Amino acid sequence: MQAVAPVTLERDLLRLEPLTHAHLDGLLAAAADGQLWKLRVTSVPEPQDTEAYIATALKQFDQGNRLAFAVIDKASGRVLGSSSYHDIVPAVERLEIGYTWYAESVQRSHVNTTAKLMLMTHAFETLGAKLVGWRTDNFNFTSQRAIERLGAKRDGVLRHHALRRDGTVRDTVMYSLTVGEWPEVKAQLLYQLHKPR
Repeated sequence: MQAVAPVTLERDLLRLEPLTHAHLDGLLAAAADGQLWKLRVTSVPEPQDTEAYIATALKQFDQGNRLAFAVIDKASGRVLGSSSYHDIVPAVERLEIGYTWYAESVQRSHVNTTAKLMLMTHAFETLGAKLVGWRTDNFNFTSQRAIERLGAKRDGVLRHHALRRDGTVRDTVMYSLTVGEWPEVKAQLLYQLHKPR
């Protein structure tokens, strides 16, 4: 698998660009759209923590663990949220997609499907990943449904796995998609994006 390096991805109405401190105001506005930091089962930063959230993502990139993206509406330039490659393991040609969140006003729209299509295409077809994974809180049913709509398979649950922001310990639901499954999943995602409405 190739090294995960900063790249800008574009398709249809969206652009994914490597997250930097220049996206601070846009992230603040996106998170405020629905006050997403109040959700117990997500990683959306509270307003006062957003700058540190970006700094952590950049530090994790330097350590080879994460590449965070700002998700941007191409027409307006508005930051809609963020998503990342993370838990990158070149030795087994695997990475995960996560730390994903979007402004409430664009949830259940084309945004997640388009962004994930770009990230999966780049992972499988450019980087040479053999497996892409996802993980989410066992009580984040919205996220679980969104991951399943992408065509990922549920692998299982890691019990008593990670701390939530409120100090409770969550179970983590794990999903994955293999390179062999990718062509059919890609065809389905393209159909979903372009089917007559």
